[in-house]
Amino acid sequence: MLTVTIYSTTTCPFCKMEKTYLEEKGIAFTNIFVDEQPEKVGEMVEKSGQMGVPVTVISTDGKEEVVLGFDRDRLNTLLGILS
Repeated sequence: MLTVTIYSTTTCPFCKMEKTYLEEKGIAFTNIFVDEQPEKVGEMVEKSGQMGVPVTVISTDGKEEVVLGFDRDRLNTLLGILS
């Protein structure tokens, strides 16, 4: 099963761009606003090794891929999105 989780902030323009892009492509995701849920910051840093957002975690069959920033090409590859 494929799950997509985005760690973002309420003010990040790149986060908004990524979420809009995924919505337009019909990709469901869970959004975590780390500025509203500070207890999730440690989880995000553990997965990504850094504090910048967006951090996107794509999980498939127990394997996780982490995408730093709004990297459209990498998202397309990992999610099978045709440009």
